[in-house]
Amino acid sequence: MSQQAEQILSGLIEINAIQIKPDRSFTWTSGIKSPIYCDNRLTISYPDLRNQIAEGFTEVIAEKELTVDVVAGCATAGIPHATLLADRLNKPTVYVRGKAKEHGQGNQIEGVIKPGDSVVIIEDLISTGGSVLSVVKAVEEAGGVVSAVLAIFSYGLEKASYAFREAGVPYYTLANFDQLAELLIKRNEITEQEARSLLEWRAELG
Repeated sequence: MSQQAEQILSGLIEINAIQIKPDRSFTWTSGIKSPIYCDNRLTISYPDLRNQIAEGFTEVIAEKELTVDVVAGCATAGIPHATLLADRLNKPTVYVRGKAKEHGQGNQIEGVIKPGDSVVIIEDLISTGGSVLSVVKAVEEAGGVVSAVLAIFSYGLEKASYAFREAGVPYYTLANFDQLAELLIKRNEITEQEARSLLEWRAELG
C-alpha cells in the first residue's frame, strides 16, 4: 500500500467518513447488510484531507499521462473534488447529473464540453460502477472523450471492473477496500479473521 493511500484512508477513518462494523449491521439504501459505511462527502469540511485528495488525483493524471481538457464532477459528491482538481490544473469544469433535469432547459450537464474534449470524470466512491458509467455515457453523448474515471475509494467489486472493461473506460482510485482491510489490521482495529470476513462479504457482492 502506498503512503498516499494510507494517509487518505487514515484521514477518512478519523473523520468517520469510513466506519467498519464486522457484524454487517449497516444497511445500505439497496437493503444490503454491510460491514462498511462510507460517506466521502464529509471530506469537503476538512481542508487538509480534501487537499490530499486533490493532490492524489493530480498525481494519477500525471502518472497515467491522461489528457485533460475538462474535469467533470458527478453530482453531487464528485462536484467539489472536480472543482478543486480543475483549479489546480487550470482547466474548465462541469458537473453531470444522473439524469437530465425535468424543468428549465432539461440539462444533464452544467458547463461546457466541446466536441472532442478529453474529459476526466471525478466520483467520490465506486461500488458497482453503474452511476458513474451513466455519467460517462452523458459526456460521450455531448461529444466528450472520457480519458478516465477517478474516485477516492472503491469497494473493488469484480462487477465494477467488468462494467468498466465493457465500457472501455479506465478507472483509478486513490484507495480501495483491500487496502482498508490491511490498514485496519495494522492499526489493531480489526483482527485478521475479521479482515477475512470483510473480504468474504465483498466477494459475495460480486
